[in-house]
Amino acid sequence: MYKLVFFVPATHCEKVKAAVFKAGAGGQGSYGHCSWQVLGQGQFLPLAGSQPFIGEQGQLEVVEEFRVETLCAEEGFRDVIAALKDAHPYEEPAYELYQLAAI
Repeated sequence: MYKLVFFVPATHCEKVKAAVFKAGAGGQGSYGHCSWQVLGQGQFLPLAGSQPFIGEQGQLEVVEEFRVETLCAEEGFRDVIAALKDAHPYEEPAYELYQLAAI
C-alpha cells in the first residue's frame, strides 16, 4: 500500500481528487474516495522556459493550495500518478509517494 500526497490549487482540488479516485486511489477497507486535506499556501517562482498556469516567469507566486493525502494499492499507483498529472492544472505538479509498512 502507498500513500499519495499532492498539492493542488483550491480551484482544482475536487477535479484532481475525482481523477485520482477514478484511477483507483482512495480505498480503505470497505470505503472509497477516502482522503484527508488541509488548506495552506504554496509558493513558486516560474523560471525561464516554464509555462505557468498561474503567474508569470520571474515573479514569485503565493497560491492557496490544498495538501491532499490518500491511499493507493501497489498495483495501481502508476495509473493514479498518471491521472493526477493529467487532471492537475500545473505544468509540474508537486506530489510525494510513500510506501507504507504493513504492521
